[in-house]
Amino acid sequence: MRAARMVAIGNMVCEQADIDPPQDGQLLVRLREAAICGSDLHILYDGLRVPADNIKPGFPGHEGVGEVVESRSPQFKAGDWVLTCPYSPYGRCFAEYLTIPADSCLKLPPYKGPVEHLLMAQQFGTTMFALRRAEFDFVGKTVMVMGQGSAGVFFAWMAKRWGAKKVIVSDLSEARLTQSKMTGADVAVRADAQGDNVKAAVEEHTGGQGADLVIEAVGKRTSLLQSVDLVKNGGQIVYFGLPDTHEPVMFNFHDFFRKRVGAYAHYGTQMEPGLVSFQSALDLIATGQIDVSELVTHRFPLEQIGEAMRIAQDRSDGARKVALTL
Repeated sequence: MRAARMVAIGNMVCEQADIDPPQDGQLLVRLREAAICGSDLHILYDGLRVPADNIKPGFPGHEGVGEVVESRSPQFKAGDWVLTCPYSPYGRCFAEYLTIPADSCLKLPPYKGPVEHLLMAQQFGTTMFALRRAEFDFVGKTVMVMGQGSAGVFFAWMAKRWGAKKVIVSDLSEARLTQSKMTGADVAVRADAQGDNVKAAVEEHTGGQGADLVIEAVGKRTSLLQSVDLVKNGGQIVYFGLPDTHEPVMFNFHDFFRKRVGAYAHYGTQMEPGLVSFQSALDLIATGQIDVSELVTHRFPLEQIGEAMRIAQDRSDGARKVALTL
């Protein structure tokens, strides 16, 4: 099969690789499309979470959709179309074929649109899981979403759907902000390098109080640091973006303490029993309750994996979600 392989930090190539035959309880899936996640970029460019035994063909891709060609599980049969939701050891979706536990897949619901739309349920499900864990009452609240990649868009949409009175979003990309206004955001702020524009906007739209909930969906040291400045006294912070460093990220603990902030990080949607967040995301897309048709901005064949990763990293031309056609 054709498969991408990480050969060094910042360098991926496409080459030939052997297909792993499925064992009991596993499926062999012929992948049709895959998408690049922010965590993939941190692994490739920042060298995060790359133990030697994980650097295998297709790694680190974990957002995929395709057709079962061989099943060793009673849950699926050949010909079923599935969303793949692999946890780390099986995250090898940048390849033509993926061998994966059956419990890490969901059958695609009936849908008349492109299969690419249903692929977006992978990212959507992780954001849904993060907010469900918070058990936050959105009704009448102000929510600040830092970052408007696909994850940030989903966060803004859910906050508005679940009753938020005002949703403020920020990003360095004007193109991303233009799209965000179509997904429920009330205020879209073009961030500057220091974050001054974002802080000023939050103060303006909250009467200087800060946001009830701040969602960090960027995964950069600068945004992690600023999150405490944007939240109100007694507010909450959700840290969703994977940090871009193994090193400690210092922050103003005095303000964090005095504000009585509640904060948590998100991880582990792939281990959720029944993959219910991914299933809910699939259902919302398939029934037309959310429009994801504009999320994928760039598409590349697998042979151009290096260029695809570069575009996703640089966010060139307003790139929001980059997909690979397999």
